[in-house]
Amino acid sequence: MNPDGLLFVSYLKIEVGNMAKVLFGAGCFWGVEEAFKKLEGVVETKAGYSGGTYPNPTYDDICRGDTGHAEVVKVVYDPEIISLEELLNCFWEIHDPTTLNRQGPDIGHQYRSAVFCFKEDDLEQVMRSKERIESKLDTPVVTEVMLVKDFYEAEEYHQCYFEKNK
Repeated sequence: MNPDGLLFVSYLKIEVGNMAKVLFGAGCFWGVEEAFKKLEGVVETKAGYSGGTYPNPTYDDICRGDTGHAEVVKVVYDPEIISLEELLNCFWEIHDPTTLNRQGPDIGHQYRSAVFCFKEDDLEQVMRSKERIESKLDTPVVTEVMLVKDFYEAEEYHQCYFEKNK
């Protein structure tokens, strides 16, 4: 066996075990993914769908507007490098959390502001962050905050969209 290969595999096991994840919905997932990919400590992003009732939705299903899903980005991150609070600061900055079912020219339930947490502790932290942001604004924050029920990865052509379509 190659000793370097064994060290590499060992390193990956340790890294993957320490990662955390969260889903962010802030309009079209292309721009959302691009914003989070640039942050140090983010190790992976995936465009997808969450928060609906329709099993295994496609982009066409989502665009119909009747699946209940939001376009989201799964952010996998190293909490020793970047905190959930820092990710939330990015989230609040890249979209308008006071507009219901709309971000810029994108209109529809699939473009709603939402944070889907994988852990109960994260849910509480996101709610506190939402309250802090709302206290600074004149308009109520309409961002949904809930635990993840499902996540369906979007089609390959949506992944890293801006990198593929410069």
